[in-house]
Amino acid sequence: MSAVIDKPTREPAAPGRGRWAAPPRPVWEEEPGKVGLAGKGLVLSLACLGILFPLWIVVVTSLSSRKTISEAGGLVMVPKGITLIAYKELLSGGQVTRAAIISVLITLVGTLFSMTVSVLCAYGLSRTGSLGHRWILMLLLATMFFSAGLIPTYLLVQSLGLTDSYLALILPSAISVFNILVLRGFFTGISQELIDSARIDGAGDFRILWQIVMPLSRAVLAVITLFYAVGYWSAWFNASLYLNDQNMMPLQNVMIQLVQKQQAPVGLGQAIRTGQLSGLAVQMAVMVMALLPVAVLSPFVQRHFKKGMLTGAVKG
Repeated sequence: MSAVIDKPTREPAAPGRGRWAAPPRPVWEEEPGKVGLAGKGLVLSLACLGILFPLWIVVVTSLSSRKTISEAGGLVMVPKGITLIAYKELLSGGQVTRAAIISVLITLVGTLFSMTVSVLCAYGLSRTGSLGHRWILMLLLATMFFSAGLIPTYLLVQSLGLTDSYLALILPSAISVFNILVLRGFFTGISQELIDSARIDGAGDFRILWQIVMPLSRAVLAVITLFYAVGYWSAWFNASLYLNDQNMMPLQNVMIQLVQKQQAPVGLGQAIRTGQLSGLAVQMAVMVMALLPVAVLSPFVQRHFKKGMLTGAVKG
């Protein structure tokens, strides 16, 4: 007599549950009450307001005329007469436009170089049979806790002839050991059987990395790329330390000079002195220009943060 095994039946979907509905709760977790939902919504609303309100003030002030800023006594919260004169003056040529182009080029070249070296290093360290991988890993970890200091670093850059060179903005901070460890953890989690099967088919290490490992690691690669790009775009200390030529300064250093009113470009300075343009509007416009690339790119990478960071940090 054969036993009859009942196949598990799938529970019908809850009515009204759409594609973006939250997953069902565990049986031990109670449904939130009205007070809990209201409190959660209030806290999230206040957090969003605390983040967006300063950004709103910066954007509105950058779009306000000199008269509006004078009537408000400084920062503008309610827009009155939107004008793009601050952005037109900034983008009409001169030091700010040149600094923005320099920052974009440094970010692109630096991010590409950093990602290339980090991926190659992380892949080598993730293969346990690679030559000296354990000692190299220990050496990299030691640099996270011990540093030579600022003066030896400056002397090294100076001895290499990198002062007053754009390479001084890339090479001293090109590699982040933390990012390499995250990439290594993610690469270690890739199935070894998949890599072994590729080796049997005759694939070398570079082909395995390019056609197998990297396509499977898009999430962590997107996150680490954003980290490097934001770091290069926001960096200002290396430029102030290694560059003496004012025409070579990136956007962040020019923004600091405008905010601190140390030095203004010739065209902007004349427009501010003649009353055609508000110095505060220029400062806010430069801030918006500096924040815009990060604000635009972050939402596209946000969905990769959980998978890219947590998986790479836990495995390996």
